[in-house]
Amino acid sequence: MKHLLSIADLSRDEIDSLLATAATMHEVQGREVKKIPTLRGRTVINFFFEDSTRTRSSFEIAGKWMSADTINMSAKGSSASKGESLRDTVLTVAAMGVDALVVRHPASGAPKRIADWVDCSVINAGDGTHEHPSQALLDAYTMQKALGSLEGRRVAIVGDLTHSRVVRSNLLCLRTLGAEVTLVAPPTLMPSGIESWAAADGFSLSTELDAVLPTVDAVMMLRVQRERMAGGFFPTPREYTVGYGLTRDRLGLLKDHAVICHPGPMNRGLEISPDAADAARSLVLDQVSAGVAVRMSILYHLLAGDGSAE
Repeated sequence: MKHLLSIADLSRDEIDSLLATAATMHEVQGREVKKIPTLRGRTVINFFFEDSTRTRSSFEIAGKWMSADTINMSAKGSSASKGESLRDTVLTVAAMGVDALVVRHPASGAPKRIADWVDCSVINAGDGTHEHPSQALLDAYTMQKALGSLEGRRVAIVGDLTHSRVVRSNLLCLRTLGAEVTLVAPPTLMPSGIESWAAADGFSLSTELDAVLPTVDAVMMLRVQRERMAGGFFPTPREYTVGYGLTRDRLGLLKDHAVICHPGPMNRGLEISPDAADAARSLVLDQVSAGVAVRMSILYHLLAGDGSAE
């Protein structure tokens, strides 16, 4: 692996290898001293052109626990805020001898363009409404840990499909791992042309959350991204919750073993109720914990060589 730009670039064996290494890295989090020398001498730049809590923090922690020199940069603190082009900014940073750039950018495809310009490894930490591959890997890792193999498991992804980069990466990752996926949303939040995509890739679509919940082993609620919405995608927040929120009443529709996921940040009371977010079957904090281990695995596979962690 040279870059991680899209889940579509990974084979089933590569995903399995990343998740297996993540399980090894997860053990580090339980140690009193959380430090291994694997990436000593390597330099990782977290370059975020959008705000982030979980992704940037977990990449920073992952790099530091593996002894890499990890530096955080943002658009506001760089020459990009003075009008410098994206190309000139990243070429300037890369010329300093960095080994990896972790990039989040509001423009879909920006990490791919950056990978074409620089010689170091590039990790897509979220680009516009396109993809978020490390999030999909940590979600799959968390679900596997709770449910075992995802082969044949049924997963529902619910909510703002139009504006979510998480759904695209998760759909590709879960389908590659053998899961049966159903996307659930109001018609106004179904992406244009998704029916032909569903027919080609073998996933299901539904606008009826109550009919889908009793059939699944895992449900992933997506944040309603109101900051990306320019128009009325639903009448009121209350009506969205009534139709598509994981409310206290809807918890009773789930199978006893079914688990709840949310990539965060959560809009409590909108797409997910406090009862669901804090339920015993909720894996929300497990996803956060897994995020560090999975991102350690990604850095290891990109920067340390053969992918066989010890």
